[in-house]
Amino acid sequence: MEEKVISKKVEYDMYQPSEMANLMKAMYAYNLQIKNQITAGETTVSMPLDLMQLHSAEMSSGKGRTPAWNSFVNVFIESQNAVTDTLSNIELKERFNSAINNCLGCHKTECVGPIPKIKKLLIQ
Repeated sequence: MEEKVISKKVEYDMYQPSEMANLMKAMYAYNLQIKNQITAGETTVSMPLDLMQLHSAEMSSGKGRTPAWNSFVNVFIESQNAVTDTLSNIELKERFNSAINNCLGCHKTECVGPIPKIKKLLIQ
């Protein structure tokens, strides 16, 4: 008797990061670079990312802009831009850590997963 081989086509549902997830990853990479510059005694020069995209980037599935998100986003943008403010009287390390602490403040209410990774950005 001849056996029939039935093959099933397996399809995988590959994870596709949202615009917001990609933006967050880019901000992490940027801030890691800035941390390394600061600890090496260098000064930062510019913000290569359009942080205003935080207001419009597509969120991950099931996520939305909550009142907590809205209260954090503009404060974060200001603190992140302050890192590159060459006229500031506030020490660069302090401005940088303030921006990172704003990341942490929002992530404590909105998306807790990356908190351990974000904490590593703080300059001791």
